[in-house]
Amino acid sequence: MSWAFLRDLLSGVNKYSTGIGRIWIAVVFMFRLLVYVAAAENIWKHEHDEFECNIKQPGCENVCFDHFFPVSHIRLWALQLIMVSTPSLLVVFHVAYRENREKHHNQKLYKNPGKIDGGLLCTYLISLILKTGLEIVFLVLFYKLYNGFKIPRLVKCDIKPCPNIVDCYISKPTEKMIFLYFLVATSCLCIILNLSELSYLIFKYSIKCYLKRHVKKQQ
Repeated sequence: MSWAFLRDLLSGVNKYSTGIGRIWIAVVFMFRLLVYVAAAENIWKHEHDEFECNIKQPGCENVCFDHFFPVSHIRLWALQLIMVSTPSLLVVFHVAYRENREKHHNQKLYKNPGKIDGGLLCTYLISLILKTGLEIVFLVLFYKLYNGFKIPRLVKCDIKPCPNIVDCYISKPTEKMIFLYFLVATSCLCIILNLSELSYLIFKYSIKCYLKRHVKKQQ
């Protein structure tokens, strides 16, 4: 899979982000995307072929694998990366709308089309809420699908067509466990950064509104 589109998206969003937003982009790009491409993808590359059960009953191994891994960890991680980055497009589109509006009217309508204020501030806040919500949804999904954030070395399966309780072994469980913890940790860090940026922008806007009202009263 080519991740150039996601890299370009993050680069474009970086121009319109706050300091905390740029840290979020760095975490997503360096500690999530690069780790996924460079290492994690290869670890789960042959997970089905390396899943072994102590029986040769046709179909047993396949149904057991599907039961314990209804969705591949790595594919779910890829989907999470795409989904949590997509709300940033709202900001890019809004800035593009401002620039096109200026071209259409052939005059300067904004001091800076990329400045986070007015309608763009609302769009930015919505994108932060969506990113935070999606991160939480995917963490809950991971937890529910795999009964916790763990990779067992041995799983016992008694699903038909298996004739009895079968022992199945997962390849490289320790290595996979480390990357799963890393995934959860970086996801939690991104949630903290999103909430921090959300709080910072709301606080900054509230202070700005308060000062404007105070100045008007003084006048």
